[in-house]
Amino acid sequence: MEQLIQQLVNGISLGSIYALIALGYTMVYGIVKLINFAHGDVFMVGAFIGFYSITVLHLGFFPALLISMVACAIFGVLIERIAYKPLRNATRIAALITAIGVSLFIEYGTIYIRGAQPEAYPSNIVPLKSLEIFGVKISGQSILILAVSLCLMIILQFIVHKTKIGKAMRAVSHDQDAAKLMGINVNNTISATFAIGSALAGAAGVVFGMYYTKIEPLMGIIPGLKAFVAAVLGGIGIIPGAMAGGLLLGVIEALVSAAGGSLFRDAVAFVVLILILIFRPAGLFGKNVREKV
Repeated sequence: MEQLIQQLVNGISLGSIYALIALGYTMVYGIVKLINFAHGDVFMVGAFIGFYSITVLHLGFFPALLISMVACAIFGVLIERIAYKPLRNATRIAALITAIGVSLFIEYGTIYIRGAQPEAYPSNIVPLKSLEIFGVKISGQSILILAVSLCLMIILQFIVHKTKIGKAMRAVSHDQDAAKLMGINVNNTISATFAIGSALAGAAGVVFGMYYTKIEPLMGIIPGLKAFVAAVLGGIGIIPGAMAGGLLLGVIEALVSAAGGSLFRDAVAFVVLILILIFRPAGLFGKNVREKV
């Protein structure tokens, strides 16, 4: 029983990281119907910005987290303006191929600039004591990760539902042409969506680096794909679905590892994707209606 609770805590901590990345996928898809496969690499850039902020600038965890979020927000807007905006009216396959190209450019551009060698986040960035609940020892690191993720998700919900830019994002998501007629600046709204999603990916990168220690230029591939699975699991384009999908996927992985299938934990995410696409293609939070072609 104690081991089960421990694995659930580990799964929720991992799932909260997936959820932060998945939110970027689902927000962008909800606005422009684009799967931004470069999003996992923004996550990687965020991890390195946080690492250099801590090791070179000698900043603490929270200042490094904020710097990474701001830098990734700017980076996300640049990606949108340079790579995706010219293709706004192009076919979806053209935008998808461009997203894959941007992803490869970021990965191998990073390798060209700094080399392929991995780095290790310093241990004990935030000195936290472990807690013991019902006989289960929960690390302070896991609690911090969960707290940071929940705070960012709550802030996102506030932005989307209570602010002017959030209302504009929902309007553009519902109908771009009608939003234009109502005086909403669609281009700025799309850029804001990329900025917010990329900021969350940057935060996830710093949290991931603190949790797993090792970071490297190709680290965004697997977490990025798993976050995409989480977004599809919850219902692509649905913000609460991305949160729930990320947490659920993290728990599933942790339970598979606990059952002795640690070698298959990466494969499980894609098995979940296949099952969802077969039995509930709209996701857990989406309306399960198959579109007629």
